[in-house]
Amino acid sequence: MHRAAQALLGENDFNAFRTVHCQAPHARRDLQEILVRRVGETVEIEVQANAFLHHMVRNIVGSLLEVGAGVQRESWIAEVLAGRDRTLAGPTAPPQGLVFLRPLYPREWGLPTEVTL
Repeated sequence: MHRAAQALLGENDFNAFRTVHCQAPHARRDLQEILVRRVGETVEIEVQANAFLHHMVRNIVGSLLEVGAGVQRESWIAEVLAGRDRTLAGPTAPPQGLVFLRPLYPREWGLPTEVTL
């Protein structure tokens, strides 16, 4: 799952991972980091981006779970991203367990270090 997720890094069109109810004028986002790790029986997925689309993280997680379960191959995530079609991606993961850790802002904004990239 971690290796598959790395295909999402960088500035991309994330149309395949947003809900039809998303009101953002465009789907370009810069996904700066995505980490997938197992801690005991729990799979943790940490995502950092310049912004998120409606259900973007839940749809990415749902798709990565398909890879982790062996339903889809590792390269499938890159294909879904390139296809820009929500119907090609996995299901929307449930919101339970989704936690917003903190905002991070560019250093030039002069904010405290705990919220600075």
